[in-house]
Amino acid sequence: MSIQITTELIKELRDATGISVMQCKRALEEAEGDKNKALAILKKTSSDIALKKADRKASDGAVMIKSENGKTVLVALHCETDFVSRNEDFTSLLAKLTDITFKEGIEKMKESAKDMIDPIVQKTGENIQLGDAYVIEGSILGNYVHNNKVAVVVSLEGGNTELAKDIAMHITAMKPEYIFPEEITESTRKTISEIFEKEVSSTNKPEEIKKKILEGKIATYFKEKTLLDQPFIKNPDETIGGLLEKSKARIKEVRRYSILN
Repeated sequence: MSIQITTELIKELRDATGISVMQCKRALEEAEGDKNKALAILKKTSSDIALKKADRKASDGAVMIKSENGKTVLVALHCETDFVSRNEDFTSLLAKLTDITFKEGIEKMKESAKDMIDPIVQKTGENIQLGDAYVIEGSILGNYVHNNKVAVVVSLEGGNTELAKDIAMHITAMKPEYIFPEEITESTRKTISEIFEKEVSSTNKPEEIKKKILEGKIATYFKEKTLLDQPFIKNPDETIGGLLEKSKARIKEVRRYSILN
């Protein structure tokens, strides 16, 4: 006896999963018209497809921030191409993961992520991988997102949200490697010193002058890489450290995530 798979049943399964009409029809035929079995079949198919694509490089993607009432979450989701990163299914998935993170925390989101990601892998045909996720809490928070590819969250003690947002924007543009000078290790200083020593040693200058040139090069290098020493992007006449001092503020926490580097 042939099983009648109605258009209405296919539509219900399509609405529930977002998977193509033909895939829903095949799953219902395999499940002999049982919708729950068809859902299980589609879930297994999605998981199998995702597993096959898992070794493909997911070097693109998008990042999203949600912030309210002294709490900000940042969630990153990777895919293979910029085209898919702008796909409605992909962006909707990222929004749902961000909402779960905000409401229930990172661990709960991670528990749900695979089952949510696998069907979108099946629909888009690309490897999709969860990136980092952060929860930042504080009374003064600011954030900045650039092209959905780079996101920064700054938490301050003192100052205001506008200042925190300005600093987040600055970090997005200037990409400091360090927040505070004390984060620079002796090992890093030694490596940079050795690089510049080779450069300076080839110059035809007295040793005392060479020493001063070397010190100047090292100091300039680390100033360019350290947030507090960088000239503020909106007003290069003052540093970020000076801006914070003027506002009687200090940085409590910074989170930066970039999809492309």
